[in-house]
This record gives sequence, C-alpha cells and structure tokens, in this order.
Amino acid sequence: MGAGIAQVAAAAGHPVLIHDTRPLAADKAIETIRANLAKQVEKGRMTAAAYEAAASSMKAVTDLSSFKASALVIEAVVEDLDVKKRLFSDLESIVANDAILATNTSSISVTAIGSALKHAGRLVGMHFFNPAPVMQLVEVVSGVATEMAIAERIYDTARAWGKKPVHTRSTPGFIVNRVARPFYAEGLRLLQEGVADCATIDALMREAGGFRMGPFELMDMIGHDVNYAVTRSVFDGYYGDPRFSPSLLQLERVQAGFLGRKSGRGFYDYGANAVPPRARTEAPVALSIAPAIWSGTVLGAALAGRLHARGLTSIERRGAEDGVVAAIGETTIYLSDGRTATARAAATGNPNVVVVDLVFDPATATRIAAAPAEQCSDAAWRDAVGLLQASGLSVSRLRDSPGLAVMRTVAMLANEACDAVHQQVCSPADVDLAMRAGVAYPAGPLEWADRLGASTVLAILDNLAKHYGEPRYRASPRLRQSSQSGKGLHEPA
Repeated sequence: MGAGIAQVAAAAGHPVLIHDTRPLAADKAIETIRANLAKQVEKGRMTAAAYEAAASSMKAVTDLSSFKASALVIEAVVEDLDVKKRLFSDLESIVANDAILATNTSSISVTAIGSALKHAGRLVGMHFFNPAPVMQLVEVVSGVATEMAIAERIYDTARAWGKKPVHTRSTPGFIVNRVARPFYAEGLRLLQEGVADCATIDALMREAGGFRMGPFELMDMIGHDVNYAVTRSVFDGYYGDPRFSPSLLQLERVQAGFLGRKSGRGFYDYGANAVPPRARTEAPVALSIAPAIWSGTVLGAALAGRLHARGLTSIERRGAEDGVVAAIGETTIYLSDGRTATARAAATGNPNVVVVDLVFDPATATRIAAAPAEQCSDAAWRDAVGLLQASGLSVSRLRDSPGLAVMRTVAMLANEACDAVHQQVCSPADVDLAMRAGVAYPAGPLEWADRLGASTVLAILDNLAKHYGEPRYRASPRLRQSSQSGKGLHEPA
C-alpha cells in the first residue's frame, strides 16, 4: 500500500521520499513503481517525459530525519495503534510545524492516533483503497482534533492526484467499511438459514443486483481473517450494535484456516481439480397461458417490454396495484416488500402467491430470485416460472424468506448509509460516491433508495424487523423522516 501511494504522488509530479524499516524494502519499492509506470507508458497512458520525471523523483531514505523538509508525510505501516502513535510522535519532532501528517489507517481511530501528538490538529486520515494507483476513492478522515483547513488541503491534494476524495469523521469503519457490512451480513444470514447456497446468492447479486461480485466470492477474495476482523472491529466500535453482528459461519472459516483464495479454500474450493459450483436455476417451463402484466410498475413495465420483444403480444396490461407485478392463471406475482410470500398469501387469502426479488435494471437483468408461498400449488409455481423465463430471465428459487436476497441487502445498505448521514459521519453525496468509487456498487445506496422510494425501503425494513423481532433491522430515523416528508435521501441533511 505504501508503494502504491508513493506511485500516485510521484506520478502527480511530487518529489517522494520512501522509508521502510526493512533493509532495502524502499529500494525494491522504487523498482516496482518504476516497472509499473513503464507499463503505463507501453499502454499509452503516460508519456515518456512524464515517466522520466516520476521515475527520477523518488528516493529511498534510511532515517526519519530525512523527512525534515517534507510538507506531507503519509504513514502506511502495520495496523497497530501503539506503533502508529510512536511513529507520529517521532515524526512530529522532525518535520516543520506546518507539515501535515497523514495516516492511511483503514480501521484505527484517527483521534486515538493523534492523542500522542502535541499538535494533533495537523493529523488527518488519508485512507486509500488497494491498489492505490487504480482505486479512485480516498477517505479523508477527521479526528476530533483535526483542523478543518488541514482536511480540506488533503481533500484538494487527493483530487489533484486524480482521486475521488470524500470527507468522513473518524468513527468505526469510516464510510465504506461501515456501510458495506450488510452486503456480507445479509448473504451470510441467508446462507445460515438455508435460503440459498453461496453460488446462487452470488449469481443473484451479480446478475440481478448489478454488483461486480457476490458476497461470498468477495469475502473469499478479501480473506476471511481480514473481513471478519473488520466486521468485529466495527461491531466492537459501536458497543455491540446487533446491526454489525459478526457471523458464526465466517468465524468457523477463520478457525478452520479456510481463509479464501489465499489459503485455497473459503466458501469455495480453489484447488486445482475443484469444480466451480453453479447457481441453482429452475428447469425450463413452457408458458401455457397468456399473462396479465401490471405495467404501471417498473418491473412490470420491463417484463411487458421483454415479453413483447420475444414475440409474446397477447398480454393484458394493467396499472399499479399494491406491489402486484403480474398474474397468470391462479398465480399472483408480487415484488418483495419485506414480507414472506407465505405472509402475503395469508393476508390476501390467495394461496397461490409468488414473490420476486429486486433487480437493478429490469430491462437487462439475466436472473431473478423468486419464492412461492408455502400454500402455493406446484402448478401455480410453474406458471410463474414459465412467465419469468419467457421474458428471458433465469429463475433461482429461494426458500421463502423476507426480502429475499437483493431487496433486503439493498434496503440494509441504504439504511446504514442513512444512519451514517444521520450521525453526521458524512454527507449524502459523499456516502454515495464512496460506495460507488470504493467498492464499485452499481449505484450509491441513497440514490438507489430514492429510486425505490423511502417509504418502500422503510416498509421492507419494518417488515424484516417484524419477522425477526430483532433490532438489527431497525430503521434509521433519517429514513423514517424522509418517508414522512417526501424529501429525497440523497439531498443534503
């Protein structure tokens, strides 16, 4: 990470000094950086002149005293509070009074690190994401003592380096590591409850939700030791708030040494002869009767368009009605509102209810999750499957569960983003930017919630809370207030 940050600074035209306590590590870092920059020249992304300037601007130093004239010192050492406090205490006695000290910590309180300094106002978090030369996001983290002028200078510096900076207060997880927790937590809960297997949940999050990776393949890539530690850190940092509860399923992976790709096994097996598991997909069912489509809904309109494009013109079109998407024969298909299909069937008196999951772009999605009520007949389920398949969607059957997969995850992500804004951790714009640029979400969680409607997201969370009876699904006050006022969630607080 330190080498990556040095590369970013050198490519931006700064003279860069690199220090490492390991012998020759800084020299090797410079060699690696030069090789990386040379590849940029080969690809036409960097001029030869810019390469020469950057390559000659870096120097390895063996002593901290070499930073005496530095205007900015960025630390990227081990994630240990005592180590960082000692380092910054030493640096404070070396650099000029107007030099800025920045920590690249991903999880340690900037306020706690700054407690070792006589002038903590000049310490700021500058959290890059790995790999630093590639990832655009930089979280500019202000501790209690950090001067706003210092945070603004670092924000402007990161932007001048071609990054997308966001401001955040020094709270557990900052923005990304806090708001992203439900992406993993809801997948783990679905797996623990037997709602679906890993491959099916991952496929749904990609092919229906628009995420680049599903939670299990992403956790395997990150490493379960790292991902579990971050979850535990946020959970402990918020005094055991059940919203951030770690999963026993992931703890078991850590205890077994099944850490993911780096150990050869996590939720998936990465051995040489391992066969990647496939998502559960319903067998083809012929569409036997003409459906009715409620095209007044977003999903219904997309289904009608997809069916028409595939030559099915005998569609009865209707407006909007309490979440109904379509009807075929005796089957009514609803978009999930956080209730189970079984609960919805009981409420309507119609046993043949099927609930479908959220899709990010209904016009282009390739997969959708669906669940029948326990009262639903096999014939009614097949009719629903045939209709969805006729529109070009692969159908993954889930065990009837509130919110299914994508809907409950998106609702929880939006809820956590709402609470981060409500608690003055960051602005609405910054939380959306952070999740798009930092973890490549298809939309910012508040932007996505505004598309669904605050009242819809609130209803999903309230129904989840009612089903489970847990404070884990309590709605953010900001979400509830937005539902009442009609004010968009992405608007300034």
